[in-house]
Amino acid sequence: MRSRAAAYPLLAVLGWGVMFPVLASALARVDPLNLTTARYLFATVILVGVLLLREGAGALRHGGRAVEVVVLGVVGFAGFNVLTNLALEHAAPQQIALFVATTPVITQLVRWARDGVRPKPLLLALSLVALLGVGLVITRGSLAGLGQFGLGGLMMIGAVLGWGIYTHGASRFGDWTPLRFTTLTALAGTAAMLAASIGADAVGWQHAPAAADLVAVTPQLAYAVLVGAVIAVLAWNTGVQRLGAANAALFMNLVPVTTFAVQIARGYRPDPIELVGAAITIAALIAANLATRPRAARNRSSALPQPVAVTDPVAVVDPVAVSAR
Repeated sequence: MRSRAAAYPLLAVLGWGVMFPVLASALARVDPLNLTTARYLFATVILVGVLLLREGAGALRHGGRAVEVVVLGVVGFAGFNVLTNLALEHAAPQQIALFVATTPVITQLVRWARDGVRPKPLLLALSLVALLGVGLVITRGSLAGLGQFGLGGLMMIGAVLGWGIYTHGASRFGDWTPLRFTTLTALAGTAAMLAASIGADAVGWQHAPAAADLVAVTPQLAYAVLVGAVIAVLAWNTGVQRLGAANAALFMNLVPVTTFAVQIARGYRPDPIELVGAAITIAALIAANLATRPRAARNRSSALPQPVAVTDPVAVVDPVAVSAR
């Protein structure tokens, strides 16, 4: 039974890991902001339709929490996805995937900053080790490569931080179903992305895609919407409910592994130092997740289980997972 449950988060992270190279190829034809907006317009329509079918029109009401929903949707949904797509113009997909894999650790740090819940010193140490591994991948072990970190790396730090805030914010929505929280924050984030796209097109920062461009990226867009934003999210929700958030979070470390595999299959040949850096990052993140599991187990034994709201890593990337703890 437990092995069957593990198939769900495995399906989700494999889908998200493939998505980074897919989106990177689409950026050759469509600007990052317009691509993200188009993707989430389609995804949100699907989410709203599923929510109406499962919970009815009443689930679209904010219940007096509109401001909080909008802030979380803009910071997490819009911020994470827009910054990730922008970063893909400055960094390789495998580098972006490593940043996304730090989401569980970043969420713990956000919780420390906002709630005063101090993470274990071991977690902080492992976080630094994970970032060291990311640095090795990006710079290829050379100080001369520090410039490659640049804008793309800074964008991904902002993206993952925004998603950490979003993940932490979900803990205040334990009385909502995951589908409702996901859909309403997606609506807010998509509205923000649409407004930003219209404004950016108007002032010339980007150009509205031509019909031919949209047709050219239809396969990538279809994958990002159907697999990344719908199937993977539903699979992740199921896995979290059956395995628990702490166990499911371990699967996030497979995202960069999947992305590296896809890139290698497409002809990319990583340097040995890149593989070493990726291995260091993944090992540190697995250790960090394992270090937080005993605390999570104690929390579950002293409180009733809370719903888990999940939205579409990354995103990261699709947004990875939003757990109410």
